[in-house]
Amino acid sequence: MSGRSYQVRAYNIRHRYNVNEFLEAYRRLLQKAVDEIWAGIRWMEKYGRKGGKRLIPIIPKDNNFKNHYLRSLLMEGWGYSKHYVDSAIKQAYSMLKSWRRSYLKGERHREKPVVKRRFVRIKETLYSFKDGKIRVSIRPHEEYLEFDVSKAWFLSRAKGELGELILGEKYLTVTFRFKADEEVKGKIAWDCNEKSLDGFSPNTGWIRIDLTKLFHIHRVYELKRGRLQQKASKKPSLRKVLAKYSKREGDRAKDFIHKLTTFIAGEFKGYTHGFEYLGKNGMLNGSKEHNRSISKSDWKTIITLISYKSKVVLLNPKTPLEGAPDVGWLMPRREHHIYAENVG
Repeated sequence: MSGRSYQVRAYNIRHRYNVNEFLEAYRRLLQKAVDEIWAGIRWMEKYGRKGGKRLIPIIPKDNNFKNHYLRSLLMEGWGYSKHYVDSAIKQAYSMLKSWRRSYLKGERHREKPVVKRRFVRIKETLYSFKDGKIRVSIRPHEEYLEFDVSKAWFLSRAKGELGELILGEKYLTVTFRFKADEEVKGKIAWDCNEKSLDGFSPNTGWIRIDLTKLFHIHRVYELKRGRLQQKASKKPSLRKVLAKYSKREGDRAKDFIHKLTTFIAGEFKGYTHGFEYLGKNGMLNGSKEHNRSISKSDWKTIITLISYKSKVVLLNPKTPLEGAPDVGWLMPRREHHIYAENVG
């Protein structure tokens, strides 16, 4: 059995341009778009099965609002290329749709999203690629940024067509989109636990991926921060040290997860991976120890990174894996394991 799906690969290029003013202008533009769409939301009352009343947000999508009123409003005083306004509108709708999904699941409150990060999504119409150089338009016929990627390490291995760019303060992210044709060998259903990933496929039997090293990374930095937090309240200079520890913890955990997901994708190439869609908020209770263990888990990051490297299907956790009818996932009782421990 073979399948075809689109895959995206992203690569970073470090730059030395001072784009802070441009990024801040775009951040304010994006926030303004979010504000206007939020103001146009209609809240509909809906009664649940148990008789409870709930407000459901209806996001305005009509052409007159989106492509006329909103676009004209955002164009006022905008001194950069007009296409960035279209990018901001598209991104604002994406943000609010994501907020709406989380709100309906009970994971978000009735609070307007706030744009904090400074970056710009650059469509294909805003740049050109010729002779190994990417030229990005900032102001039409006036200001451009040029990036030489002719000797970039990823150019020889990148497949497909150049796609969307993402400009940040220090990096330009370049994406390539391509169709991946590969034989589908089977399915693996994964159960995410605190110190292991347990998977099963009829072709391989049981698989256990050891996450003890990942748990150890979080535990070590948890203890380090614990020793400093009480002192930091009296000595503000230690807050920088706490921030440094948190960043280092995140970097080391992400490095481990990258190696882990690369191992899984390579070892089980051609398999579709099924993961339960797990939300941490619903797992928290009154136990401080339990909540800390849940907070230290990296299930979402693992699923996100492996989805870049293999095909992933999200399963409803309310449906027992022993009897998922329309997906064909099967997870019987444990009999034996294939261990994969030495990752990272």
